Formats: sequence, structure tokens, C-alpha cells
Amino acid sequence: MSDININAVAMQVILHAGDGRNKVDEAIDAMARSEYEEAEKLLDEAETEITKAHIAQTQAIQAQVGGENIEYSLLFTHAQDTVMTINTELRMARRFLPVFRMLGEKAERNNNHE
Repeated sequence: MSDININAVAMQVILHAGDGRNKVDEAIDAMARSEYEEAEKLLDEAETEITKAHIAQTQAIQAQVGGENIEYSLLFTHAQDTVMTINTELRMARRFLPVFRMLGEKAERNNNHE
């Protein structure tokens, strides 16, 4: 038996990843309102949450690699999938930001010429 409660670690990962997803969603909403600095701030906050999730996950993996017997946990597998998915959402949102800025600037130029 291990000293690590893998299901507790999984919940940490899921909670931090979920908080990250909420920040990504808020950032995309901010982009839609042309609030680009707010969007960047929210994406940075999302990255902080994803990093916390990744650290918790990595510590469990390193413990197992170090010889600790950690039982299989479907919840931990779900947590790993969740953090990877939300990390991808964060990466995509970061790629969206310059596109939103460019479209906003183009719309502003068009409005100024009318």
C-alpha cells in the first residue's frame, strides 16, 4: 500500500484543471468584448492553475517511478485526461488572442472609415 492517496491527488488535479478551464472560458469571453489585456491576465491565471494540476500529477507519477506501489485509479486516469484537454484549450486560446486583436483592429478601422 502507498502513502499517496491517488484519488485525493486526482481530485487536486481535476480541481486545478477545472479552475484553469474556467479562466480560459473567461478569457475567451474577454476577447469577444475586445478586452485583450484582461484576456491575457486570465490566460496567465489559467496557466498557473494548469501548472498546479500538472505538478500534483507529476509528483504521483514520480513516486510510482521511484518504487512506491500506487494502485490503479480510474479517477487519476480521468484527471490526467482532464489536465491534458484543458492544457490544449489554453494553448488554443493563446493562439486565438492575436486573431481576435487583428479582427478587432480591422473592425475599428472599418468603422472609422464609414
